[in-house]
Amino acid sequence: MIENLGDIRLFVEAARLGSLSAAGRKLGLSAAAASARLSKLEAAVHARLFERSTRQLRLTGEGQLYLAHCQEALNALDDGRAALQTGTSKARGKIRVSATSDFGRHTLKAWLDEFMVLYPDVTLALTLSDSLADLIHDEIDLAIRFGRPTDGSVVARQLAANQRVLCASPGFLARHGMPTEPAELARFSCIVMQATPGTPVEWRFEREGIAEQFSVPVQTALETNDGALARAWAVDGRGIALKSTWDIGADLLAQRLRVVMPAWRLPEAPVHALYKRSRYLPTRVRLLLDFLVDRFDAVSADIDRALAAPEPPGDFSGPAGTLVV
Repeated sequence: MIENLGDIRLFVEAARLGSLSAAGRKLGLSAAAASARLSKLEAAVHARLFERSTRQLRLTGEGQLYLAHCQEALNALDDGRAALQTGTSKARGKIRVSATSDFGRHTLKAWLDEFMVLYPDVTLALTLSDSLADLIHDEIDLAIRFGRPTDGSVVARQLAANQRVLCASPGFLARHGMPTEPAELARFSCIVMQATPGTPVEWRFEREGIAEQFSVPVQTALETNDGALARAWAVDGRGIALKSTWDIGADLLAQRLRVVMPAWRLPEAPVHALYKRSRYLPTRVRLLLDFLVDRFDAVSADIDRALAAPEPPGDFSGPAGTLVV
């Protein structure tokens, strides 16, 4: 395949620019030469990579699949050349990261800013979504997700433990009281987050070996597919929400939120870094992984402190503020 490397670079540039002639000019090729080289590549891989017309250049399904692998291979070659030139594993290039909306906005963004200061030749593209990204088709290098992944086609590296809790604002609890048993939740406003509106939501609890389940009345609950909005509604006193402690650690420390029914445990959802299963992990991605492990370790103590903090006395309905863990 090394003899096709120039053709592969042309293919990747054409996909990026949306123009074969523009890609050819960038690589010093005439329009005719660029067209001939693309045809040669398509013959070599036995697939049509572009739908070509006089007005547009559009990737076929086979082209989209091949593009993701070509980009990964070219990035690996660029990293290898950089390592040889500098005598070290220098990080450079773009890292495409996907994370959940709430965690990405309130915690991960600040960490990525720190990482770019340490490695100024690295640029980052951050996609925020509460659905699981397709690492291949969405061209994601690293996805940060909560829970135990079941997709065997990706590598999952656990970054930190993660406790999920029910939470509400001090003002909401001052007005409506604090539930102590799952069955009591029926008389409280709830906030739920789910991708498919109207589907059943079950909150499962355990205490001293006793398991209980509460079916959230979704018809009367506030409902969203965005974790950041669910958190904002909870801070604003709109109801009780189920959230990751990594999403609300700063709110617990600042007493904008309180844990509801702390004696009852919910299933944990450890934080994982997901990346494509391949024999080569680019230097920049490996360094970001190591950096994130360190940051999770450093902040875990703050999360534990927030969960262990005694409840403040009196009326807890203080004003909301902004604090990032």
